[in-house]
Amino acid sequence: MIAAVQECGIEHPWAHQALAAEHALDGDSVVVATGTASGKSLAYLVPVLSTLLEGSRAPNGRGATALYLSPTKALAADQCRSVKELSQPLGTAVRPAVYDGDTPYEEREWVRQYANYVLTNPDMLHRGILPSHPRWSSFLKSLKYVVIDECHTYRGVFGSHVAQVLRRLRRVCARYGSSPVFLLASATAAEPAVAARRLTGLPVVEVADDASPRGELVFALWEPPLTELHGEKGAPVRRTATAETADLLTDLTVQGVRSVAFVRSRRGAELISVIAQEKLAEVDRSLVRRVAAYRGGYLPEERRALERDLHSGELLGLAATTALELGVDVSGLDAVVICGYPGTRASLWQQAGRAGRSGQGALAVLVARDDPLDTFLVHHPEALFDRPVESTVLDPDNPYVLAPHLCAAAAELPLTEADLELFGPGCADVLPQLEAAKLLRRRTRAWHWTRRERAADLTDIRGGGGRPVQIVEEGTGRLLGTVDEAAAHSTVHEGAVHLHQGRTYLVRSLDLADSVALVEQAEPPYSTVARDTTAISVLETDTEIPWGAGRLCYGSVKVTNQVVSFLRRRLISGEVLGETKLDLPPRTLRTRAVWWTVTEDQLDEARINPEILGGSLHAAEHASIGMLPLFATCDRWDIGGVSVPLHPDTLLPTVFVYDGHPGGAGFAERAFHTARAWLTATREAIASCECDAGCPSCIQSPKCGNGNDPLHKRGAVRLLTTLLREAPEPPEEGPGTEADADALPGETASASGRGAGG
Repeated sequence: MIAAVQECGIEHPWAHQALAAEHALDGDSVVVATGTASGKSLAYLVPVLSTLLEGSRAPNGRGATALYLSPTKALAADQCRSVKELSQPLGTAVRPAVYDGDTPYEEREWVRQYANYVLTNPDMLHRGILPSHPRWSSFLKSLKYVVIDECHTYRGVFGSHVAQVLRRLRRVCARYGSSPVFLLASATAAEPAVAARRLTGLPVVEVADDASPRGELVFALWEPPLTELHGEKGAPVRRTATAETADLLTDLTVQGVRSVAFVRSRRGAELISVIAQEKLAEVDRSLVRRVAAYRGGYLPEERRALERDLHSGELLGLAATTALELGVDVSGLDAVVICGYPGTRASLWQQAGRAGRSGQGALAVLVARDDPLDTFLVHHPEALFDRPVESTVLDPDNPYVLAPHLCAAAAELPLTEADLELFGPGCADVLPQLEAAKLLRRRTRAWHWTRRERAADLTDIRGGGGRPVQIVEEGTGRLLGTVDEAAAHSTVHEGAVHLHQGRTYLVRSLDLADSVALVEQAEPPYSTVARDTTAISVLETDTEIPWGAGRLCYGSVKVTNQVVSFLRRRLISGEVLGETKLDLPPRTLRTRAVWWTVTEDQLDEARINPEILGGSLHAAEHASIGMLPLFATCDRWDIGGVSVPLHPDTLLPTVFVYDGHPGGAGFAERAFHTARAWLTATREAIASCECDAGCPSCIQSPKCGNGNDPLHKRGAVRLLTTLLREAPEPPEEGPGTEADADALPGETASASGRGAGG
C-alpha cells in the first residue's frame, strides 16, 4: 500500500493524514475536518485499502469489505476513479464498484457478490441495500469500514434521516457479526466530533489540525451598487449579484485568469455564462467558447468533458452550481467568484478553497445578494474571518424522522427492547403511536412490521414527507420531475414559472388530489414568488428564560399556512410586474419554534407607539430569519416566522421563528441557545444598511406573505436595542458591535394591526 501511494508521487503523508490513518487502523471511528484540497481522501483510503488488501488473502478473496457513502452520485463516480488509480499497482485485490440508481441491473449482482469497496449514497442504502440485507450478507459480514464523505452536508432534516439510516446499518451489521469503524471527512466545521457523534451514534475522534501547505488567498467582499430602480413599497433596488458576477467572470476571462463562479441556482449558472459570453463577444469572439456553465442535470459525459477542459486550461471561465463544490477535483484555478453567500461558512470556505490548489496564491470574491445576511457580512468581515464555521445542526430524535425508520428497521429484523437504545430516547413515545396506527405489532418480545408494502417507502430521506407532486409536460405527458408535497403550494401553483434543466415552463394547473402539476414550455420574461399568510399557536413551552421584563421561549407550535397569491418579477432587475390571487387550501405543520415577547414598559423605553408596533416587530422578524443561517446550518427557506402585536397565547407582542419541517430540524433550538448573538447581529444588519426606510438588504423578505407591509426600520432597531440591553449573559458573543440606536435619521410611521408572516 505504501508503494502504491509513493507511485502516485506522494513520498510522505501530511501529519493529519497519518494521524487519521493511525486511529482508523487502531479501530477508532474518526472524523477528518480539514481544509479543501488537504488530502482527506488519502487519510481514509490508506487504512481502508490496506485492510482490503489483507482481506483479499482470505479463501473467498473477500475477508474485508468497505462501504463509501457520498451525498451525490457525481462525487461517488469521481471517488471510484481515484480509488482505481491509487489501487492499480495492487492488481485485483481492491475491487471498487459504484452501486446507485444508475447501476445496470445485470451489474448489481456482481457488486453484491464480488466487490469489496462499494461506493453508494444514503438514499440507496435506505431503499436498496438495507431492505434486502440477506442478499448482501457476505458483504455485510466482512464490513470493516464505513466511509462518510462530505459529512457536513448531512444537516437539518436530511441529516437527521441519514443518522437513523446509519443506526439501521449498524444494527444489521451486528446481526451478521460485524462492527465497522466509521471514517468521516468534513469541510472545516465547528465541533466536528460532536456532529459526527450525532450522525453515527458512536464516539468519534477528531482530527482537525490541517498540516497541508497553502498559498496566499486574497479575499474580496463585493457589494453591488444601488440602482435608480424601485421595488416593493418604493424600496431602492441594488444591481443583482448575477449581473455583477457575470461582469467579474468576463473581466477575469479577458485577463486570462482561470476562474469558477459559484451560483446557488441552475438557472443562475446558465444566466451568468450566457451574459459573460455576450460581453466577451464584444471584446474578442475567440473567448466566447472558453466560458461555459456546469450544473446538475447534465449528462455524465458532458460534465466529464467540462471538467477535462477546465483541467487543461481550454476553458477559462465556468459558472457552476454546488455540483462542482463537493469533492470533484478541480485544480489550477486562479480565482473563485461566489455569487451570494452560500448559506454557511463551511460552504464558503469549501468554494473559496477551490482557488490556488497547487499552492500558488489565489483570489476569492464574495458578491453580496440583496439580502440581510449578505449585507451584514460585507459590512462585518469579522463575522466571516474571525469566527469558526457553524455547528452542523441535526436532530435524529425528531419523531417525524424516527417513526418511519423504526418501521423500516422492524421490516429488516424484528425490533427488540435491546435495539431501542440504539435509536434514541424518542422510541418510548413513538412506538405506542406506531402500534396504535397498526404499522407495528408486538408479538412476545419484538415488534414486527405488519404491512405488505415496503417500510422503506414510508419516507423520502431528502424530502419533507407526504406524497411528492409529479411535474408533467402537458403536450407530451413526459414526467419532468417531482417536488415535495410541502413545497408544491408555493412552487408549482397555477401560473408559477418552473425551471428544469435550463428550460423554462409555466404551470398550467395543479391537481392536489392526484398530486400532479401540468406544465408547458414557455419563455416568460419574469420569475414568480408565492405569497402566503401564516398563523401560529403555542402547543407546549419546553424552556423559557426571562429577558428583562419579557421572555425568551422554545417549544412546540402549530403553524397554519395558506398560499394566497403570487408576484411576477422581471428577470435581471427584480422589478415587480403584478400580483395574482390564488385559491389553495390551508396547510398545518406541527414543529418547533423560538419566540420572544416584549412588555409595555419595554415598548415605552424603545419609544414604540401602537401605530408602529406591528411594523417594528415584523421588520425584526424578517431580519432575524435572514440572519439565522449565520448561527445554524440552515437556509432562510428552511425557517419561517410570524410577528403579532398581541398574541392570544402569550398576551403580549411576540415574534416567532420556527423550523419549516414537521417535528423540527434543530434550527429553532440553535437560535434559542445563541439568541443574544443572533439578535445582536440582526440589529446590526438593520442599523448598518444605508437605505432610509427598509429594503431587501435589511428588512424586506422575498417570501413575505404580507407583501412586506407593515415594516418599520427605525422602530425595529430601537426595539432590538432595548431587548439586548437586558439580554441574559450568553455562552458565546455574537458578531457585530453595538451602534448608536438613534443614529438613523428621520422617523416615519406605518399602519399596523395584523399578524405578519415572514
